[in-house]
Amino acid sequence: MAEIHDDMATEKAVHETELRTLDRPTIQAAASTPWGTAQVSRRYADGIVLHSTASHGGFHLAENANATVHALYRNDTEFYEEDCEWAKVAHAFPHLFTTYERRLADRTLRDYFPDAYERVTGAILNGTQSHMRDRQEFESLHRNDWVVIAALNSDHRPGFVECIATLGGIRGETGARRFLVPRSDYTIGRHGFVIDPLEHAPYDGPSSFISWAARQ
Repeated sequence: MAEIHDDMATEKAVHETELRTLDRPTIQAAASTPWGTAQVSRRYADGIVLHSTASHGGFHLAENANATVHALYRNDTEFYEEDCEWAKVAHAFPHLFTTYERRLADRTLRDYFPDAYERVTGAILNGTQSHMRDRQEFESLHRNDWVVIAALNSDHRPGFVECIATLGGIRGETGARRFLVPRSDYTIGRHGFVIDPLEHAPYDGPSSFISWAARQ
C-alpha cells in the first residue's frame, strides 16, 4: 500500500510540474455551447478551447483542429463533452496534455469507446481493460439469470432486502420477479446483483416498494 501511495504522489507531482509548462490561458468567456453559455474558457491551442458552463462543459475544436481528430473519434458537431469525449481531444493532441491526463484519456477511451479504440489501435480489449467490455461480458454471462434492477430493505421481513429482478437485468422486461435476499448477502458488484436461486427465495408477500412509493 505504501508503494501505491508513493506512486500516486509521484504521479501527482509530475502532473503539477508538467501543467506549469503548458499554456492554457483564460480567454473571454460567454461563448455559446451545447451546455449553455460559457462562464470560463481556456485556450489549449489555436482552435482548441475548453469551455465550462454552470452545469457542464467540454472542448470546442475549430474546423481545422477537428479534422485532426481520428475519424472514428471525431464529432461532426466539433464539441466534445468533458466527462468522456475530452479523451478524444487528448488522443488527437497529446502534446497539449500531461502524462497523467494522457493515461487517463487512454483509460477513458477503452472504458467508453472500446469498439473505436480497438479499430484505432488494433488492440483486443477484455473485461479487465474496459468497463464497457466488462459490462458486456457480465450481460452475456448472466443473460439467463435473474439480475436485480431495484432493491429496498424489507419493512415486512427485517434483515432481508426485497429485490425486483428480471432476466439479464433488462429494465422494462415483462415477467419481473421479487426475491428476498439476506441483507448480509446483498453486496452489489460492478454491474448488479445476481440472484442465486438456491439461496434466495422468490417472494410474493407484502411489498416494501408500495409503502416506499406512498412516502414519496
